[in-house]
Amino acid sequence: MTSACGVRVAGGTTHFRVSAPLAEAVWLCLFDGEHETRHAMADELGEWWIALPEDLSETRYGFRAKGPYDPARNLWFDPAKLLVDPYAVELDRRFMQNPLLAEFGADTAHVVPRAIVPGDLPVVAAEPPRFTRGGLVYEIGVRGFTMLHPEVPERERGTVAALAHPAVIAHFQKLHVSAVELMPIVAWIDERHLPPLGLVNAWGYNPVAPMALDPGLCPGGVRELRETVAALHKAGIGVILDLVFNHTGESDEQGGTFGLRGLDPQAYATEADGRLVNVTGCGNTLDFAQRPVRWLALATLRHFVSHCGIDGFRFDLAPVLARGPDFDAHAPFFAEIAADPMLADRVMIAEPWDIGPGGYRLGQFPANWLEWNDRFRDGVRRFWRGDATPGELAMRLSGSSDTFGSACRGVNFLAAHDGFPLADLVSYASRHNEANGENNRDGHGENFSWNCGVEGPSEDPQVLARRQAAQRAMLTTLFASTGTVMLTAGDECGRSQQGNNNAYCQDGPAFWLDWANRDVALEEFTAMLSATRESQRAALAQLPAQTQWTRLDGGAMTVADWQSSSTPGLVLTAGSAGCGYSFTADRNANGRPLAGFEPLT
Repeated sequence: MTSACGVRVAGGTTHFRVSAPLAEAVWLCLFDGEHETRHAMADELGEWWIALPEDLSETRYGFRAKGPYDPARNLWFDPAKLLVDPYAVELDRRFMQNPLLAEFGADTAHVVPRAIVPGDLPVVAAEPPRFTRGGLVYEIGVRGFTMLHPEVPERERGTVAALAHPAVIAHFQKLHVSAVELMPIVAWIDERHLPPLGLVNAWGYNPVAPMALDPGLCPGGVRELRETVAALHKAGIGVILDLVFNHTGESDEQGGTFGLRGLDPQAYATEADGRLVNVTGCGNTLDFAQRPVRWLALATLRHFVSHCGIDGFRFDLAPVLARGPDFDAHAPFFAEIAADPMLADRVMIAEPWDIGPGGYRLGQFPANWLEWNDRFRDGVRRFWRGDATPGELAMRLSGSSDTFGSACRGVNFLAAHDGFPLADLVSYASRHNEANGENNRDGHGENFSWNCGVEGPSEDPQVLARRQAAQRAMLTTLFASTGTVMLTAGDECGRSQQGNNNAYCQDGPAFWLDWANRDVALEEFTAMLSATRESQRAALAQLPAQTQWTRLDGGAMTVADWQSSSTPGLVLTAGSAGCGYSFTADRNANGRPLAGFEPLT
């Protein structure tokens, strides 16, 4: 059973349905310009509905709800608040913070975006995902990746449509990208502390309506995303959407009411005393023990697959999907995805941690899911920094069998949107987040980074050479690793965030990918690595049974060699000629790190 919430037009009639089980009354609000017409909706077991005998395609709408207002008990009903349909697929404007959103009795019709009744949404023909395990996932923030691209027309820069430009697709193909993973492209709102600082949320991890595309990133709506996906598919490239189902931008008790909070506050998990649960660090947590929450999430996944052709999804702070309140590896949401014929074959990737009790769940997601592998990230960084053992490196190279067994379900990565980019890993020993306005208190404190002798920018040839060598060694390790790999856009060509390891609120040229001044030599090196990996895809999807680990001098590794962080490196020979490769890691080759990766001939 699934909910029929949302809006649909059929036979000249427009049907609206919304879940609000604790409401005393709900109104549909239709807008003609700024003129609002309200229609009382009927209650059917907690879902409120109305059918109007006309085709209202392209009409702007929202809801208002009446009921108890008692924030201490997580009850926020206020008919003065215009509420966005949680099932909206398109909005007429972006969300903006405003004090009225949190003021009881203040009308917000002029503040909150209106949903748009969709016209006909074509269904994309069902096809298998373009991505399979062992490939390269390329993580992209759409705006920062395209804003400075010289070949993309200015009107398309910063939008989803830019990803379909031939020059952009050529870059993906040069890197042998198997699938692009798009950081959130659904509508979000700035955290309320950002506007007073003159900052904005540049990443999108603060959503409101989970399937409503952000009008700034995707002004062409569902059609724009569908056409971009089709162009990428034609080039053999899959598309994975990064979705945030763990919280919404309504935030904590001081936040505004403009969506779920005003319709169905039970969607948010609460403590026994009624306080909002916060295992996300964002003020609230969606409660996946509630069926309406799961129905909304499932409807979102089906929408993006059926109407846009999306190949898979990455879930932010994914343990929330299985909390009720404790993590359950056999949670209903996992079973519901597996039983859905539209979703069962999609690529599912978990960020397997949140900040709540027992929130670190690496290796505990369903057997057909992939998981971000932070043990690879940290182990590889520490090895090349000089304080991890060859045994640790070998474990990460071979698929992290200590976590995943022989399944190789990890997504190996060196850096992601959250943290230092690769160039900064070898240029900064500490974070430098002063521009975020929080006195450098935000962001990870431990990055396993090092500065190669000088903190920040340097013109010293020796420092620059060490940094180049370290980046190349880590990239080589990534592309030679068993399992699926992920590269964050710009790490192949030296993108820097000037030491900021939490750049979620930095949106400007200094943080966009500078195509004109990128490190082309590093980009070519990365492309070569990726081509080598692609040629050995079969051997790298699963560690070959035939492997040999030796010291750099060719001798057999001893227990002491494996366990000492002073051992300079190792050599892995995996598989055989035609389907095999060799990998060499030397931490002190002529005073610089050096790694090699090549097919066996």
